[in-house]
Amino acid sequence: MNVALEEARLAADRGEVPVGAVIVHDGAVIARAGNHTRACNDPTAHAEIVAIREACRKLGSERLIDADLYVTLEPCAMCAGAISFARIRRLYFGAGDEKGGAVTNGARFFTLPTCHHAPEIYSGIGEAAASALLKSFFKKQR
Repeated sequence: MNVALEEARLAADRGEVPVGAVIVHDGAVIARAGNHTRACNDPTAHAEIVAIREACRKLGSERLIDADLYVTLEPCAMCAGAISFARIRRLYFGAGDEKGGAVTNGARFFTLPTCHHAPEIYSGIGEAAASALLKSFFKKQR
């Protein structure tokens, strides 16, 4: 989660919402990313999506069956869908997102009968640091 928090800080430095994601496979970091929605003018360039794309390229597969995703903020519905389709094994996230989250808040995507695959879910990992980053970023925006 420390690497994901580093990616979130880098995203904030670029003016992006500070969310970072890391994918680990066989004990090694194979992908890391922060949000790039503003830089790329792409609403799908969330940290999770960017990291999933990179990990799939590196492994040469659309499936990340033995991979774990660490992300600083609870994934939204779009990212939860990508996590499911990628067949990510475990999801670790920091801060919950009451407004936009779709794992333990909102739609609770992985509990829906239409969900193809649900990862093991571990929340609250690095939550204080992730929350502090987000609060600081949005306070400066106001």
